[in-house]
Amino acid sequence: MTNRVEEGLFRSSNLLEPAEAYARWAATYPPVPHNLLMEMEQAAMLELLPEVRNKVALDLACGSGRYVNHLRARGAANVIGLDLSREMMAAAPSPQKKLLQGDLCALPLASAAFDLVVCGLAVGHVENLHSVIAEAGRVLHAGGDLLYSDFHPFGALAGWQRTFRDKNGKEYAVRHFTHWYEDHVAACRAAGLEITAVREPKIEIDHKWRGFPAVLVIKALKKA
Repeated sequence: MTNRVEEGLFRSSNLLEPAEAYARWAATYPPVPHNLLMEMEQAAMLELLPEVRNKVALDLACGSGRYVNHLRARGAANVIGLDLSREMMAAAPSPQKKLLQGDLCALPLASAAFDLVVCGLAVGHVENLHSVIAEAGRVLHAGGDLLYSDFHPFGALAGWQRTFRDKNGKEYAVRHFTHWYEDHVAACRAAGLEITAVREPKIEIDHKWRGFPAVLVIKALKKA
């Protein structure tokens, strides 16, 4: 039986590009955390989530609507979700259908249109981190916040993979690129963003990786 730490991190030789991976994963991907990595990530993201009441928010790589749910529940005036995968968005509950298909590196959205941009565990699927952060910064107005998470670079050293099982139980890995903390700093700076908070939640259950960080969460402010 897979250890909870390794659920979602087991090894698989079936490596898929993100678009194909999420098309397969959509049928078994609920809009709530479904492994320890996601539980840790969401707790850290919600800790840093700013006040959203009456704000306009964008959830990048929204998938089946996990953060769209949280933003709406906290009173955001308008929430738009964007994802590359039509299959993932189709899995979102029907009240969440204000969703757009789009590329993280070329957002089909106006500049300076949002108070808040969130992105959960998706920037690592893009090799060019600068392009993702630049687009997130572009659609934020001055004084807005970017809140996003990534697979911790420690995972690259430990040999972790982002993995899942499809509806038939077949195991796959999703292509993922390692972005070191210095890469995030450089990308944010180039996009006119100032990092204001960082969280690196650590594995706390009894396991060989106990005490090691699993997720990197970054909050950054769009400077005037």
